[in-house]
Amino acid sequence: MAETRTFRIAVIPGDGIGAEVVPEGLRVLDRLAALSGGRLAFAYESFPWGCQHYLRTGRMMDADGLERLAGFDAIYFGAVGWPGVPDHVSLWGLRLAICQGFDQYACIRPVRLLPGVPSPLKTATAETVDWVVVRENSEGEYAGIGGRNLAGRGADREVAIQTALFTAQGCERIIRYAFDLARTRRRRKVTGVTKSNAQQYAMTLWDETFARVAAAYPDVETEQWLVDAMAARFVLRPETLEVVVASNLFGDILSDLGSAIGGSLGIAASANLDPERRHPSMFEPVHGSAPDIAGQGIANPVAAIWTVALMLDHLGLTAEAALVMDAIAATTEAGVLTPDLGGSATTREVGEAIAAALGSR
Repeated sequence: MAETRTFRIAVIPGDGIGAEVVPEGLRVLDRLAALSGGRLAFAYESFPWGCQHYLRTGRMMDADGLERLAGFDAIYFGAVGWPGVPDHVSLWGLRLAICQGFDQYACIRPVRLLPGVPSPLKTATAETVDWVVVRENSEGEYAGIGGRNLAGRGADREVAIQTALFTAQGCERIIRYAFDLARTRRRRKVTGVTKSNAQQYAMTLWDETFARVAAAYPDVETEQWLVDAMAARFVLRPETLEVVVASNLFGDILSDLGSAIGGSLGIAASANLDPERRHPSMFEPVHGSAPDIAGQGIANPVAAIWTVALMLDHLGLTAEAALVMDAIAATTEAGVLTPDLGGSATTREVGEAIAAALGSR
């Protein structure tokens, strides 16, 4: 019998529906391990970090959090945010602290219309809605540089400054990642997105870096668009897209639009990668903590389970990742959908259906 490969996964369910969808992702991992005949195992350690931890301790995660996470093969993250804790406190205290602390500079967000899932685009098909947004994840508009001043002169005179940081190296590494990814796709094509007509310094640096990197990939088709035109193109001409690379803010907004076109933010998966593998990468659904439906058992676990597929692929388990995606597609095609997709299934029922479909593939 072959030796068991054990992967150590740090689990951070976080807030709201994160605690409901993450167990369904773990259910799928456990099912894969059971089907492997002893070839695979997943060892979990859960961390109770999030807004409730903040309300108890004054910190979103423990002071030695990064040190404790550093030895894991991957981090599986749920959601962050809850009423009573300002969103900028929860985000910077946990998710961004991990992403930036581990230099997870590549955020990968697939956009795909799954079988049986209705899209708000009447012309959408599985063939026309299938691309990837590559988002710069370490600097740009979310660099955290700035401040608020002059509050003592009165609320109407306060000044806030938010500075975006773009470096040639930061632009190049994420753009190069997008080109390498394009070489693995059905079409070798990369679309760069900026707003360089209005942001004449940072965005022109991005455009110039894009052109320089593109010269090293003569086999990859390229184009560059302004972000407002690209938002319209997501809706009007989705079939023209393959790999879209954008800054932190633009990539964030466009990928959410893409998931909405795919049917729901409940299917929005992501990977926060350190491509050089110096640190563990983090995998999270991006639907947020959704306090309005938390505790009702109706949160869509597809994003969390799709995220598991991204994690498996990063861990070198490409066959298992494909099995998970096939099981998700079989489940949605069979009409086992949560209310956000027009169905009536519960979180657990969808998770169980996907896990069961693994054994029939």
